[in-house]
Amino acid sequence: MKRVLFLCTGNSCRSQMAEGWCRRLLPSVEAHSAGTKLHPEFERGVNPLAALAMRKAGVDLSSHHAKLASDLVHLPFDLIVSVCGKADQACPAFPGPAKRVHVPFDDPPVLAAVAKSEAEALVHYERVRDEIRDFVRDELPKLLG
Repeated sequence: MKRVLFLCTGNSCRSQMAEGWCRRLLPSVEAHSAGTKLHPEFERGVNPLAALAMRKAGVDLSSHHAKLASDLVHLPFDLIVSVCGKADQACPAFPGPAKRVHVPFDDPPVLAAVAKSEAEALVHYERVRDEIRDFVRDELPKLLG
């Protein structure tokens, strides 16, 4: 079984969405997500709007929790995918021959910061959710070989 790590800075949104999609769409892949630091607003949880966007697409993130990348360095990964602008620069060293790719997705909380309602904010989360789904479904199998 191939093992993949989705890495972001806070592990509260994009990497959690990617892990959720991978577990749903590619059950033969062992998916993990982690951050280079924990998001201060959500402590060890998942961004509630990210969880809502995923739930609306049929993926439940309620059992997910934020993890630090340093907590997972003992696991040998086949692929490490950094999914936000800063994670590729802040990625800790992982032992072993893991392939690394950087696929920067827009940051929904930043885009939604000026939204006047939850519904308006959710539009940004849903767009990024769908882009991550398409990447996991279409590109991740090719990267894992």
